[in-house]
Amino acid sequence: MDLVRLEQRLAARGEPPFRARQVWEWAARGADSYDAMTNLPLELRGRLDEEVPFSSLRTLREALASDGTEKALFETADGRPVETVLMRYRDGRRSLCLSSQSGCPLTCTFCATGRMRFGRNLTASEILDQALHFRRKEAANHAVFMGMGEPLMNLDSVLAACERLPDLGIAHSNTAISTVGWLPGIERMAAEGPPVRLALSLHAADEALRSELMPVNDRYSLREVLDACRRWRERRRRQVFVEYLMLAGVNDRYEQAVDLARLLEPREAFKVNLIPYNPTDAPYEGSGRAAIAAFRAALEERGVRTTVRLTRGRDIDAACGQLAARR
Repeated sequence: MDLVRLEQRLAARGEPPFRARQVWEWAARGADSYDAMTNLPLELRGRLDEEVPFSSLRTLREALASDGTEKALFETADGRPVETVLMRYRDGRRSLCLSSQSGCPLTCTFCATGRMRFGRNLTASEILDQALHFRRKEAANHAVFMGMGEPLMNLDSVLAACERLPDLGIAHSNTAISTVGWLPGIERMAAEGPPVRLALSLHAADEALRSELMPVNDRYSLREVLDACRRWRERRRRQVFVEYLMLAGVNDRYEQAVDLARLLEPREAFKVNLIPYNPTDAPYEGSGRAAIAAFRAALEERGVRTTVRLTRGRDIDAACGQLAARR
């Protein structure tokens, strides 16, 4: 629910400050209505139901993939579309992919969200309501801000939401914020906010190619961004995750792996996650398994820790880069 509005309505009714905390604790445990909050007076529950909608988002559509991944399309009170994904893994992990904006203003060429019309930043309550929607189904233990939008362009709301995620069972150490390299946000994250993880969408080790794929590189160069990531690592004492989308014939050659390894110094500061390309309307094809394996081997031979992301939810357009709020 809109937590600001909740506190305002409770204060206007003369309720003690702990009432807002009680409501939040019930919501974080998966309550599906005010009626379930049995330590609140019955009359207050009725008033809240009338004055503060239980969610700041309206669910428009849900889809379930063959691998158990679930996607929800929401609409904000002012009609902005938002998508969120719950990924289920065999080892018991339940990871939420949260959106921080409706659409995205940064137009990365490979990303379906970047071709949407940008709406606006989401509030902290709208971010949390994405998580609460799935909490009412089952508990998640991981969260990544890798859905719609550039999280570091909405850092106040993202960090405010991160502060509350442990109440849902998602530790700060299991929360990652992904950025295309929004330099002011990386610098702020080094100095403030909870101890969450940082992920950098890199996708090319060459400045010109990266600018072609990601226009934000013209504003904040890769060299500047990597220096900021190193400073973040020095302050936070955590590795920076480097996301690298594998595009056939574009960024998957051996010499490009060598260039990437050369950039990622010191080695212990970075861990690379190679991402198989998920089809969108963009004019790219994904690298084959052999090319991905060779790229990974070239990095590991040079001491760079590397993994390959397990693709989830592709058959419902819920995989990395596919969120586009299609109704």
